[in-house]
Amino acid sequence: MIYGSAINCLQSTGEAQKYTRLWKPDCTACLLQGPENIRTLQIDRDLGTSSLRSNKSGVLGKYSEALHEHTGQSTKSFEDLYESASAPGILGSPESRRIGPRLRTPIPEPHKKEWQAITIGPSVLALDDLYTSLLPLTASFIVTAKQSRMTEGDLNTKVQGLQRSTNRGFATREMPEALTEIDRKTQALNPETPDDHSSMLPLLVHLGNIHEERFSLLHELDDLEKAIKYKTITLTLTPDSDPGLSKLLFTLAAVHGQRFQCQGNLDDIEKAIEYGSISVDMTPDDDSAVVTRLANLGTSYTIRFNNLGKLTDLDDGIQFMSRAIALTPDGHPDLPSILSNLGVSHSGRFQRLGELSDLENAIKYEYRAVVLTPDEHPDLPSRLSNMGVSHSFRFKRLGELSDLENAIEYLSRALTLTPDRHPHLPGILVNLGLFHGDRFERLGKLSDLENAIKYQSRALALTPKGHPHLPRTLANLAVSHEIRFERLGELSDLDNAIEYEYRAVALTPDGHPDLPSRLANLGGSHSHRFERLGELSDLKNAIEYKSRALALTPNGHPDLPSRLTNLGASHHRRFERLGELSDLDNAIEYLSCALALTPDGHPHLPSTLTNLGASHCRRFARIGEVSDLENGIEYESRAVALTPDGHPDLPSRLTNLGGSHIRRFEQRGEVSDLENAIDYQSRALALTPDNHPDAASRQYSLAWTHLRCYRQTIDHSYLQHSLSLFRSASQSLSGAPRDKFMFAQVWTKAALVFSPDSCIDAYQTAIDLLPQYIWLGATTTQRYQDLSDTEALAVDAASAAIRSSNHSLALEWLEHARCVVWNQSLMLRSPLDHLHSINPDLGTQLQNVADQLHNAGSHSRESQTLVSGSMTPEQVAQEHRRLAKRYDDLLVRIRELPGFNDFLRPMKAKGLVQAARTGPVVVINCHQDHCDALLVLPHQHHIHHVPLPNFSGKKAQSARSELEGSIGTRRSRERGVVRKPFIEEDQDNDFGNLLGTLWYNVVKPVLDYLGYTSNPPEDPLPHITWCPTGPLSFLPLHAAGDYDQPRSRVFDYVISSYTPTLTALLNSIPSSFTSDSQVLAVGQEHTPGHNPLPGTMDELARLKAHIHHKAKYTELVDDHATTSVVLNAMEQHDWVHIACHAHQNVDDATQSGFFLHDGVLDLASINRRSLKNKGLAFLSACQTAKGDKTLADEAVHLASGMLMAGYTSVIATMWSVNDSDGPLVTNEVYYELVKGGQLGNGEAGRALHKAVALLRKEVGEQSFERWVPYIHIGS
Repeated sequence: MIYGSAINCLQSTGEAQKYTRLWKPDCTACLLQGPENIRTLQIDRDLGTSSLRSNKSGVLGKYSEALHEHTGQSTKSFEDLYESASAPGILGSPESRRIGPRLRTPIPEPHKKEWQAITIGPSVLALDDLYTSLLPLTASFIVTAKQSRMTEGDLNTKVQGLQRSTNRGFATREMPEALTEIDRKTQALNPETPDDHSSMLPLLVHLGNIHEERFSLLHELDDLEKAIKYKTITLTLTPDSDPGLSKLLFTLAAVHGQRFQCQGNLDDIEKAIEYGSISVDMTPDDDSAVVTRLANLGTSYTIRFNNLGKLTDLDDGIQFMSRAIALTPDGHPDLPSILSNLGVSHSGRFQRLGELSDLENAIKYEYRAVVLTPDEHPDLPSRLSNMGVSHSFRFKRLGELSDLENAIEYLSRALTLTPDRHPHLPGILVNLGLFHGDRFERLGKLSDLENAIKYQSRALALTPKGHPHLPRTLANLAVSHEIRFERLGELSDLDNAIEYEYRAVALTPDGHPDLPSRLANLGGSHSHRFERLGELSDLKNAIEYKSRALALTPNGHPDLPSRLTNLGASHHRRFERLGELSDLDNAIEYLSCALALTPDGHPHLPSTLTNLGASHCRRFARIGEVSDLENGIEYESRAVALTPDGHPDLPSRLTNLGGSHIRRFEQRGEVSDLENAIDYQSRALALTPDNHPDAASRQYSLAWTHLRCYRQTIDHSYLQHSLSLFRSASQSLSGAPRDKFMFAQVWTKAALVFSPDSCIDAYQTAIDLLPQYIWLGATTTQRYQDLSDTEALAVDAASAAIRSSNHSLALEWLEHARCVVWNQSLMLRSPLDHLHSINPDLGTQLQNVADQLHNAGSHSRESQTLVSGSMTPEQVAQEHRRLAKRYDDLLVRIRELPGFNDFLRPMKAKGLVQAARTGPVVVINCHQDHCDALLVLPHQHHIHHVPLPNFSGKKAQSARSELEGSIGTRRSRERGVVRKPFIEEDQDNDFGNLLGTLWYNVVKPVLDYLGYTSNPPEDPLPHITWCPTGPLSFLPLHAAGDYDQPRSRVFDYVISSYTPTLTALLNSIPSSFTSDSQVLAVGQEHTPGHNPLPGTMDELARLKAHIHHKAKYTELVDDHATTSVVLNAMEQHDWVHIACHAHQNVDDATQSGFFLHDGVLDLASINRRSLKNKGLAFLSACQTAKGDKTLADEAVHLASGMLMAGYTSVIATMWSVNDSDGPLVTNEVYYELVKGGQLGNGEAGRALHKAVALLRKEVGEQSFERWVPYIHIGS
């Protein structure tokens, strides 16, 4: 009996069917002759085979219980023998070969018939349904032999009578009845355990064989455990001189090998080799059993190699199997099996060493095995599978498509011949799926890719948890999902690939030879996801896993070049993202090593060449070494020349080569390079299907080349082609969203310069793509990082629209392309009452998904992992993306409902103008070169335009730097710091000059247009809301004025407020201050690690004096003011007043926050709370309205966070306030608000206007740093 397989180590059904055919006639004759012949047959046929098959699980259901009743008491006393026999080193040193003390006592004569009768049961179990009807007869034999001590003649007579009963139709009885009879009759057996264990040796032998047989029929591990147990005890009791010792060792090795196949415990394969080696040493070459024992020992060594990667094991396996072949005569029934396993071992050595001679030997031996195997033989599928695998290896080595076609043909035949539930079926499905995936990569037919995933998904469904081949199945299915992602661009495929790869790696033990390849695949998937989503964590993981894979790959391994190539490619990408030259140098080093190790003719050679060429060209662009450019073009040209027509990678290699020729044209100016670039990139695009994910990037590359040609030749046909290709690339239905957004940005710049009339379409495309680039499937932190790459899209687009006199479009773009994360947060919390009334089910679904998305987006992946407890950061991220996809899908469905076409779409201008409820709203577009004001006036649909030609983004940047310098000099950044006296005249002038610049160039032109300066309004002053953009957002428009001239200050004419967006004003709901209102006051006079703030207690006292008897008032100070307590209290109160230290996190704006007693109450935590319909938030802390200069148009500061959380009105500070000023401003603000009793229609702005006027009067108008920082945001 030959067991095992170096490919998949799954149990075979072949031996079962072979022996069933042999046993049927023999068992019938032996039953008629007497049970002692059954025992002889059992020994001769070696019913201890490990690979029997039966479909009679229902028939055998009760047999286990009968067996237990028969053996339970008689085996219990052997536990100590089994434990000692299983101890490490029981076999002693290899030199001694002593097994230990054993006793052998002949079977007492009265019991011989009993043992013979017992053997009938397992023999009959191997037969077909006709013979299984003899099971109850077997029970009768056992009982009769035990109780009545039948003579041999009586026993023979009984057998003949039972056979006649069967012929009369006993086989038609219901199986459950037969099993009940067995159960009832065998319960009468209760053998006593004799004092002399050796007298039980025959029983132990049979028990071991019976359980081994039963395992081969039902594959229940309990039987295998008992078979090992009884055989191990038998070994302990068997003397060295016993002629059956070598056979016992062989069968014990076989059952350990079987258990390894089921459980993957390396101790079992170690024992299989240990016992098998002794058995082989004890068996002479002229013994007919030596062939099987050599073959099985060779297979065990091969299996250990597959799990530990020790090359000497594989060499030993091949040596033993080669000896077996040499000793096997033609026609021997085991010859095909040995040939197949030897071929598999040679194939494994090829994978390790890359020697083609091993691969040729593998195919030779596997071919002979298949030829010698009859068509109806049950092992034919596995042998076909092995031969197909070797052909696939030769395809990957030599690139001959015929080898791949042969591999698919052999595996397809194997699949057709393999019945359902066959243990080999998952392995065949996995391999067939892999080969279809390989053919897809070569020919590009989607049907191959779908077949690959279909077969491998079926294999995974058939592979139970804990099976040793589960990691392999997961890893291969992951590869197919990744390939489909590359072809179709569905992110779910890539997430599935990474999920399967993580599971495969987690299930692969250290030291396993497949661990490096699984790590390498996982790194490759992270690389692809970085390309798609741009998250640096993916690139970091890619380099980490690829580096681990490389470190575990020994020198000389065939996969070493490809792992060097892949790691080099990731270092190249990190250079492109972070600009570290060391990454580019590492990339070239790894790729050069890979090239040196890759032989001519290897299929991976073109890939290595094209990557190395790209890195050299990129280094040329960075440091200008011409040799790098020449090397790059040389390598890329070789790669293209070695890539056959029809290969899926040919278009990408042509595109890269074209790009390198463009670089050389720019360096040399030779038109031939330009022509070559057009030629190569045009070929690449022509070879790319329209729906291919890379079609957009190839259109973009060719567009850029055409634009370069236009600039060289001034041939307008090139320009038209360029702009058309830019449009196609940006509006492609198949390209990655991040790529398309970046293509659109380039299109806008090209159109703006070369075709201004067409830039509106380009900007519209870019803004439409912005939500896909700043995707809800990313965390808030990631979205803010991505926004830093969008440059000044909104401002530039609005400027183009204003130049086209399309003021409505300019207003819409400024609204939709600014404060993107803000708008997304508001969208997730939008009321869904109307949707619920029309379609409650969709409304509920959308609300649930929106709530989950809001929560997921405002947490870091690590914090969500801690909260979930059971989910890894990877699983949390994938769930977040699935929610975003689900949200988008629901929106598509909802917008198909009648009347919901514009549901949650960006608002049009006709809706935005409704924001001017309490007075004019002035949106100032601060372009790098000029500024424009768009005025929205109450009760008017027309949008007014006021040019501001004397101010620009450049001047705003300069003014901001001056302001920060002035504030920094006076140490106005932190409340509680004793400041220098305000005596520096030059600094006074700087501040005054800045405010004067804002007055004359920005504010006064607007007030002039509104008629306020020519006809000064009387009290109450009109209320104006400023909505500045870009760097102007950081400048104090509310304090603009020429303080050397009378009536030249903004506060002489209007009351000023700010808003980050028009939507923020539209969403505010006015409220009344009543006795039911609840006000929360938070104060931190003493904060650990910060200066004391003595003024906070006075501030809260004045607040309390105004509120205490007119509304519900709660005060949390010092150690009572912890982050969790304050957050929870904010949910319960309408207004909140916070007097403490605060800070701006320059690395992550979402982590800016208030310093409370136990830590920072950060912006991310506030945004996670849905504080709907709240009123005033008074932030009496330092720099609570200081934004992030890298995200000027995102309103990332504490004040905006309070607006986003649900407060309609916020009083904040642009920099730190004087500790003594806080009580004065607080007192006046609350006096005015409580007196008026209203909020949400500009009342807070008016109250602050009066409070700051008092402060200005007290400290002096020129003390700008004292009164200027106070601002009002919102309604």
